[in-house]
Amino acid sequence: MHARIAKYSYTGDVQELARTAEEGLLPIFQAQPGFKAYSVIDLGGTILSFSAWESAEAADAANAAAADWVAANLADKVELKNSHIGEILFGTALGVSTLAGARA
Repeated sequence: MHARIAKYSYTGDVQELARTAEEGLLPIFQAQPGFKAYSVIDLGGTILSFSAWESAEAADAANAAAADWVAANLADKVELKNSHIGEILFGTALGVSTLAGARA
């Protein structure tokens, strides 16, 4: 399983931005093959976006979809600082474990 993690700076009401992402970007992610989970986290002046995917290819596709959606819907309120894709080594909420070769 792989993750897409993106860090954004933002202006405006963070709750409104999260609601906009939940209503707009979440359905796009959910419709993509390999989608597992999506979270948006407020770090106080910075937003961290985390999504989990079945493969690195699915996470890459999500990265492109997110960039397109943000550019079309939030370009005046958020700025991408960086994004990364990596393998999830373990995650309790996702059922991924390093023990006994278990993998979700």
